[in-house]
Amino acid sequence: RVFAFRDRWARLLYLSVMVYLLAVLLLWVVPVLFEAQSTIEAGRILIWYVLPFLLLFMAILPMSNEPVESAQTVDFIYSLVLFLLLTLVVLGSLAFMSLGHLDYINALPRTLFLIGLVLLALGSLWNPRFGFSGLQVMFSRYLLNVGTPFENWLTQLAEAAQREHDAASYLRQAINLLADFPWLSGLSWQSPDGSGQLGQFSEHAVVVQEGELRLSVYAKQPLNPAVLLHVHLLAQLIGYFYQAKQREQSLRDITRLQAVYETGSRLTHDLKNMMQSLLSLTSIAQSREERSQQLLQQQLPQLTQRIELTLSKLKQPQMESETPHLALNVWWDALKLRNQHQAIEWRSPGNLPYKNIPVALFDCVIDNLIDNVLRKRQAEPGISIFVEIDPEPVRLIVCDNGAPIHEAVAAKLLRYAVVSENGLGIGLYQAARWADQMGYRLTLASNRPGRVCFELRAEDRGFVAAAPRI
Repeated sequence: RVFAFRDRWARLLYLSVMVYLLAVLLLWVVPVLFEAQSTIEAGRILIWYVLPFLLLFMAILPMSNEPVESAQTVDFIYSLVLFLLLTLVVLGSLAFMSLGHLDYINALPRTLFLIGLVLLALGSLWNPRFGFSGLQVMFSRYLLNVGTPFENWLTQLAEAAQREHDAASYLRQAINLLADFPWLSGLSWQSPDGSGQLGQFSEHAVVVQEGELRLSVYAKQPLNPAVLLHVHLLAQLIGYFYQAKQREQSLRDITRLQAVYETGSRLTHDLKNMMQSLLSLTSIAQSREERSQQLLQQQLPQLTQRIELTLSKLKQPQMESETPHLALNVWWDALKLRNQHQAIEWRSPGNLPYKNIPVALFDCVIDNLIDNVLRKRQAEPGISIFVEIDPEPVRLIVCDNGAPIHEAVAAKLLRYAVVSENGLGIGLYQAARWADQMGYRLTLASNRPGRVCFELRAEDRGFVAAAPRI
């Protein structure tokens, strides 16, 4: 394979060697065998006066430093084809000499010309450019189907992989497809999902180990190398699809666990916010002022309602297929009433429309944002806080005029659970994920000194009313 070498000088060297050997064979060895005296004299001149210059040229060619392992090995098929072509040239020249009564020097060009025409025709049929596949596709298809209906089997295997979602069910289907081959007498397999066998065992066994799948194939007669190669290939394909099904099952399990984790995390934060509200009401209850008692009577029914809702989620989490909705104006009034003892400025249009919103999502987001900004006020006394609502489109904004969030934390906030001075940011992370699932988007709208704002906005695609099922 002269043209398989990467280095140009190496290709030229081996091409010169091939030309030298062919010239000696066709212009000296063959004429001596055929006793063609005129050609022998021409060959002697070539051997003594021309070819030595070719040897000298090969000797002065620069040698490359190409590693030995990168060089191509001898191709048996290419060597056999070259040998057959040389044999055809010699026999064709002999036929012209015998039938046409020609000298070898005249018969050789005619033979080379005819063989060249045949090779040109075969090359055109091998890879044609006229709209049909040609001999190359037919030959490749034949090699792929040595003893096996390879294309049909691959189609059936892919259909089984799409149809079966369980790894064990897919493996049984694939084994049944493999057992349809007439030259097989039996099969056996061992996998994490179980083991089994089909048919009868024989002494002609092939064992293939692909990951955690061990497949034993028993043939009715000894397998030739081509079919043996196909058996390994088919077993590897079954193993790859089986591993893909195992990974798919693992991803489904992880998704279920993630849904459980996210739901539990939201409930945990709801409980935390309610405990903080209960703590605030406890401090209010200790006061004997009339205003404090009135505030306590207003807050207790709302807190009781939120506790009942959370308890119902804890008792029957599988029934959480819908999030309760509430009118925007009713929710806004309840929010202001629930936080009237806090120094927060509330901004809203004159009349809020009667527009339903997912109340659980809005409560989760606003409780986390207000809780965070109130803790920030403890570290930075004197900062002002305002909460703004905009109905068209629905937009909820919580701002303060304190110090901005650190850039490293802000870059990951709402996207990951980040390490901060007050925790890991899990509450905002879970609120942002839940908002995205419901068709909303929670963002850090502004992060500069004197204006730090979080915004919950309805996206254009509309929100989905169903919470993730666990």
